[in-house]
Amino acid sequence: MTITRRDMLNAGALGASLFAMGRFHVSEAATAGGTDRYAGIYPALDRFVEQFMRDMNSPGMTLVIADRDAVQRVVTYGFGDLEARRPVAEEELFQIGSISKSFVALALLQLRDEGKLDLDRPIAEYLPWLRIKSAFAPITTHHLLTHSAGVSAGWDTFPSDPDVGHLAAYAPGEHFHYNNMLYEVLGYLAWTLDGRELPEVLRERILRPLRMSHSEPVIKFDVREKMARNYAPFLGDRPYPRNGRLCEAPALILTSGAGCVASTARDMGAYVRMIANQGKSPEGRLISEDAFGLFSKPHISAEDFGPGAHYGYGIAVDTLDGNRLLRHTGGMVSFMSSMMVDIDEGVGGFASVNAQQNYRPNAVVKYAIQLMRAQRKGTSLPSMPDADDAASVKNAADYAGVFAGSDRSLEIQADDDRLFVMHDGARVPLERLSKQDRFIARHHALDRFAFVFGRKDSEAPDSAIVEVSWGGDWYRNTTYDGPIEFNYPKAWNSYVGHYRNENPWFGSLRIVINKGRLMIDGTMPLETDGDLFRLRDSPRNTDWIRFGAIVNGRCMQLKLSGGDLWRVAAA
Repeated sequence: MTITRRDMLNAGALGASLFAMGRFHVSEAATAGGTDRYAGIYPALDRFVEQFMRDMNSPGMTLVIADRDAVQRVVTYGFGDLEARRPVAEEELFQIGSISKSFVALALLQLRDEGKLDLDRPIAEYLPWLRIKSAFAPITTHHLLTHSAGVSAGWDTFPSDPDVGHLAAYAPGEHFHYNNMLYEVLGYLAWTLDGRELPEVLRERILRPLRMSHSEPVIKFDVREKMARNYAPFLGDRPYPRNGRLCEAPALILTSGAGCVASTARDMGAYVRMIANQGKSPEGRLISEDAFGLFSKPHISAEDFGPGAHYGYGIAVDTLDGNRLLRHTGGMVSFMSSMMVDIDEGVGGFASVNAQQNYRPNAVVKYAIQLMRAQRKGTSLPSMPDADDAASVKNAADYAGVFAGSDRSLEIQADDDRLFVMHDGARVPLERLSKQDRFIARHHALDRFAFVFGRKDSEAPDSAIVEVSWGGDWYRNTTYDGPIEFNYPKAWNSYVGHYRNENPWFGSLRIVINKGRLMIDGTMPLETDGDLFRLRDSPRNTDWIRFGAIVNGRCMQLKLSGGDLWRVAAA
């Protein structure tokens, strides 16, 4: 493979990753314990993984595919240590993140099978210490398992402020809104009912029966040497570009039911195989048939996981090419993972990348499943998915033009499928972010916020572009026909600023005023609700902000669903 000088300049520092460092490393496990039934798909799968990792600037990846019969292939790609150019090792642990939620759900379903848990009993009867403020019907374990409790996500199950409780925004069971904190609560529920703390519950109830002997049910410093070296954005207070600079991430201690498991690909293959067998393990059934039915039932619509997706218990319930699919992703400070299992065909896979770059390796696992199904049926292998070039913009010309602001204008230029913003007489390339109509500029003066384009009809994704924002700056073109002056309480000016918590899970946010609205990072509007401001990227978002002490006209601290961030002094 040839690396051009342009590639090297665009990558920069650790952002150059494996592709600027040498050849693409693929390391097959000596034995996966399966057969050679799928050997015919491996060249196609490896070619796609190489393309995917190049497109996404992935340092390293571990991958397993399995079916009902066996773990069929364990393979690693790229580097487990970028600086040393050391390939990922098969025995290295990867943090699986929120895929751990399915482990917690299975443990609770075992307790239900044992008659120790009633899923429809109010959670307060099991955990009377839980501080939830609600004017609605009681919240049950079922609501927590399905992310439908309607409670603010919060930072901690036990807020340091005794006056802060977890606020219910709407009646339980009405809507899906993903909630890590309440899975932490479910971990405490498992401890209460089982008598052992959650890590031991998971080790004895899930890992041992599935012979996942290399996995760890808790992430702590003691196991750091066993993990692949892992990476996070060098600048963690702004949007991350596709080939942005990386640095080694800090070590973490995580014991929460929201995401505390670290595993190898081979061990995760055993977990995939159990799900493919609908709850059966080498030691017998992990949970009853009835419990697996509850685990895999589409209890509530969960469009956050994609159109038509639902949520079961700790797992998303979806379809792939007409077959039933159980899946989940995991995003950690420095790992990104994906697991999918086609329970109709009985095949699945797991992949994890040792960096946090705002994506999950879903495309890899999805393609692996499609290849496996084709091989089993003796049909032609599906074509490799298209490459994903973040600089390539569909209908780039639609965004081009001159946009007028209050004291200056903004010029966007298009060149074929490329977009540029003019800055100091130079064209600065724009790169797509994950959400439609959002872009980032690779320039130190422009990368603090995303460029967010607005359309004539916000409900029509193909309507004309009429405006663009960057943080608190707002610009419009000649086709914009809405208001141009906006009133808001002047007290809000004191809230504008950069706030940070050094906990790597939360980091930074910037409060701006754009078109008379308070916003986080210029992308998420806030809506007043008494003395609170509700986050309104979605009407179902339960999180809130409360602004604190004002000093010399500037707010010095805010609470985000109970957690604290403090003002960063401007230089």
